[in-house]
Amino acid sequence: MNPEALALLHAHLLTALADAPAETRRLFHGRGRCWPGLEQVTVDWLQGVVLVSLFKEPQAAQLEALKADLLRLAASPAWVACGAHTLALQHRYLPQSTTEWLVGDALDDMTITEGGLRYRVDLGRKQNNGLFLDMRYGRDWVRANAQGKRVLNLFAYTCGFSVTAIEGGAEHVVNLDMSSAALSRGRDNHRLNGHDLGKVTFLGHDLFKSWGKVIGKGPYDLVIIDPPSFQKGSFLLTKDYQRVLRRLPELLGSEGTVLACMNDPAFGADFLIEGVTREAPSLRFERRLENPPEFPDADIECGLKALVFRL
Repeated sequence: MNPEALALLHAHLLTALADAPAETRRLFHGRGRCWPGLEQVTVDWLQGVVLVSLFKEPQAAQLEALKADLLRLAASPAWVACGAHTLALQHRYLPQSTTEWLVGDALDDMTITEGGLRYRVDLGRKQNNGLFLDMRYGRDWVRANAQGKRVLNLFAYTCGFSVTAIEGGAEHVVNLDMSSAALSRGRDNHRLNGHDLGKVTFLGHDLFKSWGKVIGKGPYDLVIIDPPSFQKGSFLLTKDYQRVLRRLPELLGSEGTVLACMNDPAFGADFLIEGVTREAPSLRFERRLENPPEFPDADIECGLKALVFRL
């Protein structure tokens, strides 16, 4: 983060705040490697809260210069005009992802909107706040393709896909995740949107120990797979994704669809296409969803991959 890079970031954020989004959006995505010197910086707009995240520890002088620039941003006319009230700096490289509140009071959580839907997110306590903003088009796609379908949402986290599926008219959604806390937040998200929880099932299980239960609640018209790249003791992308893919024929109905997702820059879309061809050859690759324009990447294969397959 040299002075030129910080000046570029400052100018970018002034422009973004001058036309602040009505809903939650990423304002700056340095991790796409399109801005030299800012590869470890992201900035999110959470409807009044500006969340700056650092993914690598900067030098002390660089950190102080960044804070000074951010405070100048918070004193600008653009900041006042857009209604921003809180500025947070999250140190993602630290074990607890410590957050500094540079402007405004510390917040534990808040409700944000995306696509007219409401989600409760955590601030200042966890590495991830509860909604991955780069998956916006994926959630939109599920909403547009869920009508009348039985949906299985694997690695459900806080059930963002489930919320959009029910909003899109899904008959029923089964959410599976090892984290009971994440699923509890998923229930909250459905309640925030006035959804009938009788149409939603929450399974707090290890998928690889619960295939019988998951298959027994099928077959499913749509299966969503959005695992972490690595989760100690429970998921390793290079080994465990294949174990999921080979079960797809048992999970899907006669006209089933799969949305398979992956966000590891070390692997391109071919990892999923070849994996499905090998493990579930009855499925054919149909399309890759675009990523939102606020997530530019110097190499598209390093960004989020969200691929649609159909029987």
